[in-house]
Amino acid sequence: MKPVRETPVRVGVFGLLGSGNLGNDGSLEAVLGYLRAEHPEAVVDALCGGPEAVAARFGIPATRLHWYRGEYRTASRAGAIAAKGLGKLVDAVRTAAWVRRHDVVIVPGMGVLEATLPLRPWGFPYSLFLLSASGRLFRTRVALVSVGAATIANRPTRALVRWSARLAAYRSYRDAQSRDAMRAMGVDTARDEVYPDLAFSLPTPEASAPSGSPGPVCVGVMDFHGGNDDRARAEEIYRRYLDGTIRFVRALVEEGRPVRLLTGDGCDASVVAAILDAVDSPLVTAAEPSSLADLMKEMVAADTVVAVRYHNLICALKTGTPVLALSYAAKSDALMDRMGLGAYCHPAREVDADRLLEQFRALEKRSAELRQTLTERNLAAVRQLEHQFTALTEVLFPATDRARAHARQETA
Repeated sequence: MKPVRETPVRVGVFGLLGSGNLGNDGSLEAVLGYLRAEHPEAVVDALCGGPEAVAARFGIPATRLHWYRGEYRTASRAGAIAAKGLGKLVDAVRTAAWVRRHDVVIVPGMGVLEATLPLRPWGFPYSLFLLSASGRLFRTRVALVSVGAATIANRPTRALVRWSARLAAYRSYRDAQSRDAMRAMGVDTARDEVYPDLAFSLPTPEASAPSGSPGPVCVGVMDFHGGNDDRARAEEIYRRYLDGTIRFVRALVEEGRPVRLLTGDGCDASVVAAILDAVDSPLVTAAEPSSLADLMKEMVAADTVVAVRYHNLICALKTGTPVLALSYAAKSDALMDRMGLGAYCHPAREVDADRLLEQFRALEKRSAELRQTLTERNLAAVRQLEHQFTALTEVLFPATDRARAHARQETA
């Protein structure tokens, strides 16, 4: 029998990866796990925010997303403004050249089609548009996989996001409301599917034996100033969120509960410092997680979690730990509802420490029941993601599939 020779598929991964956001990197880890298991022949590299971090952690070549290194700094001087403007032109050429070298580009999860946190149209929305437009121009299949979306009020941002989605070869969303939002913004979503967040496919650490007494509470924090439409009252929102969280932590400490502070992004360290300074107690400690796996190890050892960041919520839910969400966007409410904890959400913009404590105590009373619910929902999420990975292979790697089928026929 003559062996079938396959040309390695060139796969790119794209996004704000390696930039300090643990959720984004967790989504990348999930996609790389799929590629290594199902397409080990694929040659993978990244165009991302933190190429050094991605290359070091994941062992793949990585290129910086932006030519201008000061992209995320506010430009006030004429030279910086000119450099940033030139960078946008250079990035169009660089992105096109990078896309052209690939057969497939995957955007792994993340809220790339939303503006629930402060966002400018010439930032990531512009980069995503360049990616999708280059993919269509060079016939490179671009896939937006289990991404988050939300209706966007700002017209330039909305236009860039809408065209980024329209030009992609494959789209799936991490919740139904994301699909609804894209439909409302003029994208044909008739063939788009909804699957759980990619992080639900990651390994889960084993739970430790219960201590038999009230155990630690993990409190996930966030440098939270509201969203794109809240810029005028950003400082007020932050102060109310921080003050409410401090009061909540102080109340737990007064009851003798150990509190473990968790972050989800490097920028959250200032919030941890503020809480530690305000609640001076040996019962309050802070973790320094560098991955979603680190977060899950912390949460699996906790009795209960209270968290803000979306992927902190996912880590708690995935470990089967009852969690109360300080919700800053509808995506958090949808996630909690999907996992059977919809009653345990509290608005991050309007933190009321007394009400938060009431919800927390109600959550703990139902702990055993909710843990069983989470076990069942997690099994369902894993099955759904397995189905998505099968669908991805059919859409993105048809030539590889045909070659494999041919090889199997030849050996039969």
